[in-house]
Amino acid sequence: MKYKVIKSYQSEALMEKGILKDELIELSGAACNKYNGKPLRLVHSWDSTTGNEYHFLTNNTKWKASLVANIYKQRWHIEVFFKHLKQRLKVSTLIGTSENAVMIQIWTSLIGILLLKYLQKKAKYDWNLSNLVAFIRMNIFVKINIWQWIDDPFLRPPIKGKKGQLKIFAD
Repeated sequence: MKYKVIKSYQSEALMEKGILKDELIELSGAACNKYNGKPLRLVHSWDSTTGNEYHFLTNNTKWKASLVANIYKQRWHIEVFFKHLKQRLKVSTLIGTSENAVMIQIWTSLIGILLLKYLQKKAKYDWNLSNLVAFIRMNIFVKINIWQWIDDPFLRPPIKGKKGQLKIFAD
């Protein structure tokens, strides 16, 4: 992305909030046609937890740079949540489109994830969450003691009946 900096803001107060630079820019090149010389805002943010620098592009020039960075970070958490839903629980599309239908699907998915995380945390076996989901999906209708199975998933149940050699013909 090519751009020309119109104004650049840097200060210690911004640095304390994790904002490296706050720039007013104008795009050049192919992207210029779409925005036709309208000024955009480019916020350079530093995330101390990951140690990465992020660049956020917006057309909103009224909000504080820290607010723009926080909104984008919160939006990223939402994206990660939906990625988690799609990958772990195989929810590829939302069934309903009304606000109520979407809320019901999100809440039931959250409850499902919380239950799976609870099982993962309480288990003595060190489960990977995706493996736990797959094993539960395969054994959902099998009558077993869930806690024994979660703690030791590869333990074979004892064979009921006579021990020793099986007889072909009855006596």
